[in-house]
Amino acid sequence: MPFYVFIALSVFLISLLGTRLMILALRKKTIMMDIPSLRSNHSAPTPRGGGIAVVIAIVIGLLLADVNQYGILLAVFLLAAVSLLDDLISVPVMVRLLVQVMAVSIPLSMLHQPLFGGYLPLWLDKTIIAVLWIWFINLFNFMDGIDGISAAEMVSIGTGLLLLYVIEGIFPDTLSIYGLVIATAGCGFVWWNWHPAKIFLGDVGSVPIGFLLGYILLEAALKGYGYVALILPAYYLSDGTITIFRRLWQRKKIWIAHSEHYYQRAVRHGRSHDAVVRMIIGVNLLLILLATLSVLHHDIAIFDLAIAYMAVFMLLGFFAHD
Repeated sequence: MPFYVFIALSVFLISLLGTRLMILALRKKTIMMDIPSLRSNHSAPTPRGGGIAVVIAIVIGLLLADVNQYGILLAVFLLAAVSLLDDLISVPVMVRLLVQVMAVSIPLSMLHQPLFGGYLPLWLDKTIIAVLWIWFINLFNFMDGIDGISAAEMVSIGTGLLLLYVIEGIFPDTLSIYGLVIATAGCGFVWWNWHPAKIFLGDVGSVPIGFLLGYILLEAALKGYGYVALILPAYYLSDGTITIFRRLWQRKKIWIAHSEHYYQRAVRHGRSHDAVVRMIIGVNLLLILLATLSVLHHDIAIFDLAIAYMAVFMLLGFFAHD
C-alpha cells in the first residue's frame, strides 16, 4: 500500500509542478494563448496546454505502477501529439477524427469480450464500442468550457472507480490504478485551473484524458459494472449529449466552439465558474454514492441509475432557468 501512496503523491506533484512550469513557459507565447471571444466564458487571455503536464503525470504514474499496456500509452501519445498540433495551428476535423479512430482501434484489436452479451456479431459489437468511445472523447473535449470543470470530472470518475475496486477487494488491479492516477493528476491540475484559471487543459489534455476515462469506463462495463459506467459520468454524458443533439436539430456545426452547454448558460446567467462547478461536484458526489450502492445492492441498481439521471436532469433544469 505505501507504494501506491508514493505513486499517487508523485503523480500529484508532477501534475502540480509541471502545470506551474507550463504556465511560466506559455505565458508569453501568444501561439498557445486562449484569447476571449463572444463564445468565451473567460475575460482575460489565458494559456492553454496545461494538459501536457497532466498527461505526462498520468503516463509516468502508469509506468511507475508497471501497468504494461503499451497499446493504450501509444494511443495516448497519438492523441496528445495531434491535439497539441491542433492547439498550435488547427488540424482539420476529419484528420482529428481519423486519429481518434486509430487510437481506439489499438485496444479494440486486442478485445475479444463482447460488450452486449454476445447478442451481436463481434465486429458489430466492436464497431458500436468504437463509436461510443469516440463520442465520449469528443464529448469530454466539448465539455471543457469553464474553469475547473474537467479537472473535477477527472477526480470524480477516477475516485468513483477506485472506490469501486477497493470495495470489491480487487485493489490494486490495472483499472483501479488508472482511477488513482487520473484522480490525483486532476487534483494537481485543478490547483491552477480553479477559477480564475491560470491555465487551461487545451485539446492536448482533454482529448487523451477523455480517451483514458472512456477506456476505464468501458473496462468497468466489460467486468460487469455497467451501471457504474453509466452513473459516474452521468453529468457529462447528459449535458454534452443533449446539447449536441439540440445543436444538430438547429442545424448548427457541432464541432464549432459555442457557449450553449447548460453549465455555460448558468455562467451566462451570472453565476461564477466556481459556484457552477461546486454544484456539479455536489451532484458527482451523489453519483459516486449511487454507483457504490449499485455494486453493494445489485437488486436496486436500476433505481440507483434512475435517481442518478433524475438528479442530473434537475441540475440541468436549474442551470437552464437560473
